[in-house]
Amino acid sequence: MADWARAQSPGAVEEILDRENKRMADSLASKVTRLKSDSDFTSMTGLLGSVKRFSSMARSGRDNRKLLCGVAVGLIVAFFILSYLLSRART
Repeated sequence: MADWARAQSPGAVEEILDRENKRMADSLASKVTRLKSDSDFTSMTGLLGSVKRFSSMARSGRDNRKLLCGVAVGLIVAFFILSYLLSRART
């Protein structure tokens, strides 16, 4: 940015600004790429953690199995109720 003071013509200032803009755009693009890869890794880690917790709950005692079956049945019933309500709302 110190080059601005040394620029003699408007064309030179424009060239300096253009170079600076390209440099900043490249920097931003690399940061976005890094953030996307971190986000993908974090979401996969979270998903694997959820599967691990679900598996350990399913393998544990009988009380947890009853709870797990109840939750599964409840989710299935809720799905069918919502699909029925949505189909009725469309007509």
